[in-house]
Amino acid sequence: MAEITTIEESSKYNFGKFLVALALVIFAYAIAIGAAFGIGYGLTILAWHPLWITLVADVGATIVIFIFSVIFNNVSFYDPYWSIQPIVIAVYWMFLPQAASANPIRQMIIIGCVAFWGVRLTLNWVRGWKGLHHEDWRYVKYREDNPKTFWLIAFTGLEMMPTLIVYLGCIALYPAMVLSSASINWLDSIAMIITIGAVWYEFIADEQMKIFSKVSGDSKKVMDVGLWATCRHPNYFAEVSFWWGLLFFALAADPSWWWTIAGPIAMVILFLFISIPLIEKKQLAKRPGYADYKRRVSMFIPWFPRE
Repeated sequence: MAEITTIEESSKYNFGKFLVALALVIFAYAIAIGAAFGIGYGLTILAWHPLWITLVADVGATIVIFIFSVIFNNVSFYDPYWSIQPIVIAVYWMFLPQAASANPIRQMIIIGCVAFWGVRLTLNWVRGWKGLHHEDWRYVKYREDNPKTFWLIAFTGLEMMPTLIVYLGCIALYPAMVLSSASINWLDSIAMIITIGAVWYEFIADEQMKIFSKVSGDSKKVMDVGLWATCRHPNYFAEVSFWWGLLFFALAADPSWWWTIAGPIAMVILFLFISIPLIEKKQLAKRPGYADYKRRVSMFIPWFPRE
C-alpha cells in the first residue's frame, strides 16, 4: 500500500476503514435479525405464545452478535442492539395474526415513537464509534480488570443482561400492539408526551456534551451548564423516562397489564446501580472538580443546583 503522506489522504483512508467496519456491523445485524425470524418461524409452528417466541428469538439474535464480538474482538458490536431491538420487536408484533383486531392508530403511534427513539440513538452511536479498533471504555475496563473471565462477563453482563432488560421493557407494548382494540385515550397522550419529550431531552443533552467536549479545550473540565447544570446524567434520566412512557401505552390499551411496570423499574435499577456508579467513579478519578459538581448537582432527577 502506498504511503499516506497528506492529512486529506489519511482522512479518506480512515473514513474508508470506518465504512468497512460499519458494513460489518450491518451485516452482523442482518444475520442476527434473520436468525431471530427463523427461530420465530419455527416456534410459531410449535404454537408457542408470541411473548415466549420473541424472548427466545431475542436471545438467539444476541448470541449471533456475541459471536461477531468474539470474532472481531470488539464488544461494541453489541452497542446498537439496545436501540434496534425494540423496533424489530414492535414491528414483529404488529404483523402477528393476533394483532389484526388491535387499534391500528395506536399501533402506528407506537411504531413512530419507538422508531424515533431507536433511530436517533443508533445514529448517535454511529457518530461516536470510530471503527473496529474502538471499543466502549467500560468494556476496555472490564478487559483490563478481568482478563481471564472477560468473555463470560461480556456474554452474560454486557450483552445478554441488557437484552433481557430491554425485552422486559418492551412487554408493555404487547397489549397495545396485539391485544387491545380500545380507543385512543388520554393515557396514550401521556405516553406520547413522555416518550417524544424524552427523546428530545436526551438529544439536547447529548448535543450539549458534544459541543462542550469540542470547545472546552480542557479534558479535565466538568460539564456543568445547560441540562447538565440541573442533573449529572440528563441523558440517562431521559432514557429511563422513555421506558416509563411506554408503560402508559400498556395502561391505555389494557390497565390489567399494569404489571409491565417491571420493565421501567428494571431500567431504573440498571442505570442507578450499575451505569451511573461506574461512570461517576471514572469522572471522580479523571476530573478534580467533579466532587464539587457531585455535591452541588442532583444525580438523576433534574433539579435546581445547590449553592
